Amino acid sequence: MNSTSKKFAGALTALALAAGAAGPVAAQDDTFKIGVITFLSGQAAESFGVPAWNGGKVLVDMLNEGGKLPAPYDQKGFGGMNIEVVLVDEAGGATKQVQEFRNLVQREEVDAVVGYVSSGDCLAVPPVADELKAFTILYDCGTPRVFEDNTFEYVFRTAAHATMDNVSLARYLKSRDVAIESFAGLNQDYAWGQDSWADFTGAMAQLYPDAVVKTALFPKFGAGQYGTEISALLRERPTLVHSSNWGGDLQGFVIQATARGLHERSQIVLSAGDHVIPQLQQKMPEGIYLGARGVNGLAAKARGGELQELTDTLWDAYEAEFGVFPVQAPFRMWQALLGLKTAVEKAMAENGGKKPTNEELAAAMKGLSWDAPSGRIEMALADGHQAIQPNAIGTTKWNAEKGAMELIDIEYFDSRCVNPPAGVKSADWIAQGFPGAQCD
Repeated sequence: MNSTSKKFAGALTALALAAGAAGPVAAQDDTFKIGVITFLSGQAAESFGVPAWNGGKVLVDMLNEGGKLPAPYDQKGFGGMNIEVVLVDEAGGATKQVQEFRNLVQREEVDAVVGYVSSGDCLAVPPVADELKAFTILYDCGTPRVFEDNTFEYVFRTAAHATMDNVSLARYLKSRDVAIESFAGLNQDYAWGQDSWADFTGAMAQLYPDAVVKTALFPKFGAGQYGTEISALLRERPTLVHSSNWGGDLQGFVIQATARGLHERSQIVLSAGDHVIPQLQQKMPEGIYLGARGVNGLAAKARGGELQELTDTLWDAYEAEFGVFPVQAPFRMWQALLGLKTAVEKAMAENGGKKPTNEELAAAMKGLSWDAPSGRIEMALADGHQAIQPNAIGTTKWNAEKGAMELIDIEYFDSRCVNPPAGVKSADWIAQGFPGAQCD
């Protein structure tokens, strides 16, 4: 068992002990039961799934104790109700996750489901959630297709989709007058990778219309080995190489590409790359342009402002518990759980203080806004079911004195600068030249 697994196992043990120490089981209406689904095994676990739940565990513990977070999150639990978590591993594919979802709703009788990293799972689960009338929050998964191709009554995504990531990258390049003659991409061959590349090429067509699009490579998810692809990129010598790879795939690509000097021949940009910094540290090259799928991780820590107390409180608790700083995954879990808390307490304020029904929760969440360490989260798209949020892009720089990789030259983008307006599909918004974008 590696150190991350040991820390995760310790977290689960601590959670179980805390539950046992609480004494007799509380009355049903005194407990709010959440099914949490994220990767606990497989190549997505170390850099994403486990950190996400570690962040969730820290937040749930602090909420259940009460008074540990600044207002408006200082009230115990959810509206005074103790939070209970049923944890599920997301590994195994969409068919398995649909069955796990049914088990959570029908057997475990959870009050809400919070989960899903994989875009494939996020496309498969929502129809079942609506069928079962089960209140569900998608806390991560990036594909815009979830709500742009469908509508759901009981399903909400509390994080912006991947269009923001790639529009931000293109704007970051343009704002720094980076000369781009050509660019290529290496992205995973499923909805996330395909959509990310489409958004990036579309944004570049608007901001760098003369840049030549070269090779678009789509290795399978979990490929791990990229020798053939890196050889192709070295032969073509594009000015820039884009990748939305994540998890073990991203670690593998960065290590292998660096060993062969790809970063010395092409500018590498990683739309969602911050989460592998704790594992790679100095193996992550300097000078990489990198996003964190929001103002998350190092970009949030460096931001300052009125949300810094909330950010620092959760950051310090996470770092003390797990010995490493939180990257994007804990931040996205935090914004989901804080959004759920806000919705529950809003519904309770409207129904006389009772535990809300699924219908009451859905009504409360629709169009909701709340503050998270990631910034102001607004359920502004898909008729109030899809969030927008601010974003940040920075450049990697090794701090020899601290012995740590940092982000420098960070640019923060307003939500309405890099997310499409309501009623407009991402691809259309990009193709039309970002109409309605509100940028400083």
